[in-house]
Amino acid sequence: MAGAPDPSSNRFARLAALPPYVLAAVDELKSRLRAEGHDVFDFGLGNPDGPSPRAVIDRLTAEAQRPGNQRYMPSRGLPEVRRAICDWYQRRYGQSFDPETEAVVTLGAKEGLAHLLLAIVAPGDCVLSPDPCYPIHRYGVIIAGGEPVPVTTRPGLDPYAEIEAALARSPRKPKGLIINFPHNPTSAVVDQRFFEKVVALAKRESLWLISDLAYADLAHDGRPAPSIFGVPGARELAVEFFTVSKSYSMPGWRVGFCVGNRTLVGALTTIKGYLDYGIFGPVQLAAATALSPACDPDVAANRELYTRRTAVLCDGLAAAGWPVPRPTASMFVWAPLPGRAVEQGSVKFAAELLSEARVAVSPGVGFGPGGEGFVRFALVETDERARQACAAIGKFLSQRR
Repeated sequence: MAGAPDPSSNRFARLAALPPYVLAAVDELKSRLRAEGHDVFDFGLGNPDGPSPRAVIDRLTAEAQRPGNQRYMPSRGLPEVRRAICDWYQRRYGQSFDPETEAVVTLGAKEGLAHLLLAIVAPGDCVLSPDPCYPIHRYGVIIAGGEPVPVTTRPGLDPYAEIEAALARSPRKPKGLIINFPHNPTSAVVDQRFFEKVVALAKRESLWLISDLAYADLAHDGRPAPSIFGVPGARELAVEFFTVSKSYSMPGWRVGFCVGNRTLVGALTTIKGYLDYGIFGPVQLAAATALSPACDPDVAANRELYTRRTAVLCDGLAAAGWPVPRPTASMFVWAPLPGRAVEQGSVKFAAELLSEARVAVSPGVGFGPGGEGFVRFALVETDERARQACAAIGKFLSQRR
């Protein structure tokens, strides 16, 4: 008589291609400490802690009560939302897009990136992707059956030269290139000249370009980070992703979008048509309000918040005996391991910092091999708690000397 499959004999091919989750030990320790009643200063997940804009919440409340808004929605997004996306690009960057053919709504940027890669990457295709990186930039390629070719990314390097170097060592001609500036996790930034060179390279090498612009509004000088579409001809081969998660303190709403090349937008639209029925209508419409000029002051306030938190944390770490470079953008601080901790590695150091100082950070190696030797602080604790955390870190470090 047949029985249930033996779990030990099964190997699911896509899961087998993924490495062990290196952050699991730190996450498990954090959960255990909290269950025991300990207060943890949590700088681990880039999960904005501020309120979503009032106008957004009011729109959600109103739309949730309208008849018909509880039904299935088009997977590519409601027309009003796609128009709001295009209006946002026009205001921010002076770029016009067709909401019917050059814009698609996604469940945050992560889902859109993953499904675009699934749509365009064939087994064995190489894709140039940052290292370290937001994990979907690497593992989205792997899940699609492709091979990521790491592009070393961090402040102080020539980002274009690193792309050329990765292209030269790629085992096969790459299908595409993923770029992410301002960069998560390292906070590296680029100027418009970088995009000009990248577009020229992509045309020369026949590459698709995927730009993740999630932190566009969080440059600490107050100016929006440059878009790839500031380069003439970019939409012949590029798309760009944005999300309301960071700029608008709306991470749990899960709304993002992709704009640009019609072939790539069409590929994402097609695969989403098979995989989802679209975001809950009232949430989409509320996100359209977020993208309107009415919420620009909320974006400015959030940018000021992260700029101040950057200074508070970096000053506090320096006072604790751990000087770290101050980033110029994003909501993260990318900190080299202090002193002898370099010999431990980022996972062991993060676990000890959590166990002894009750401060949670993300081990750099969790963002790829190039992240070893660093930890990432997400700026999601208040100023006062950040100062308290830095005092605890100072005590922790002094005991290790």
